[in-house]
Amino acid sequence: MNNADFWASIRSIIAEGFTPEGLLKLDRYAEQFISGRLVYQRFSPQEQHGCATGGATNVIASLLAGAEVSTDRGGQTSFSDFERERQCATQQELVIERWAKAVNLWTDSVEDTLPQSLGEQIAEGGEAVVYDHGTTLIKSISLDYFIQPVFALDRISLHNTYFPETRLFVLGFGRDKRGDFKIIAEQPYIDGQPVSDSEIAEFMQQMGFELKNPRNWTYATPEIYLSDMHDENVLRSLKSDTIFVVDCDIRINTPELRQGGTRVLSTEVEFL
Repeated sequence: MNNADFWASIRSIIAEGFTPEGLLKLDRYAEQFISGRLVYQRFSPQEQHGCATGGATNVIASLLAGAEVSTDRGGQTSFSDFERERQCATQQELVIERWAKAVNLWTDSVEDTLPQSLGEQIAEGGEAVVYDHGTTLIKSISLDYFIQPVFALDRISLHNTYFPETRLFVLGFGRDKRGDFKIIAEQPYIDGQPVSDSEIAEFMQQMGFELKNPRNWTYATPEIYLSDMHDENVLRSLKSDTIFVVDCDIRINTPELRQGGTRVLSTEVEFL
């Protein structure tokens, strides 16, 4: 199967309404992705592994969102055309919602349902609402920072690549009472204390990241853009003195982000 045949297959599954046969195909594609036989060139090999460690739900949603990225721009997003981006986002949301409902991974009114089934709310930030689930946390993640689901799903895959100790495992999707799309993910709970900006800077430098803007805690390599790395999102474990990144804004660093990025967002796939 070549690239064109693969995306034609995905779009056919979507158009046919996620029939049992279509769902089986998606499961098979996810298994091939996770095993490395399906190579998605949007990601490096390490990033594809990060996507896979987010679970098959993360993999399938990423592929469905990828099918709705317009190909007439070579897989790139025009950040200056907000209406076009919003239209693409809406289509991605609807496709993921239809699939999630077909496989019972959809939650209506997440702010009512999650506390009843998974634990009480313990925190709320600009991007996520956090629920206590014992040894893990459940996060209801919004699209406010990303607009398009594909970029929010990238964020999960990249987080898992660079910070695997606090990996995000996608449980499903939903909407809140306002109708806003949510990604529901699970993450290990870290019992820690805040880390100073200077310690975070040293930690990131050791990982090969350059400080770009201290006012919004932005770091980058030519491959990856990383921001929101402040002391509420980076913790030092009380048990092991290890530094853990529990939350951040992490993206594929394209030239459009104006942070020295060199990446191109590809929609090409290859079967090995």
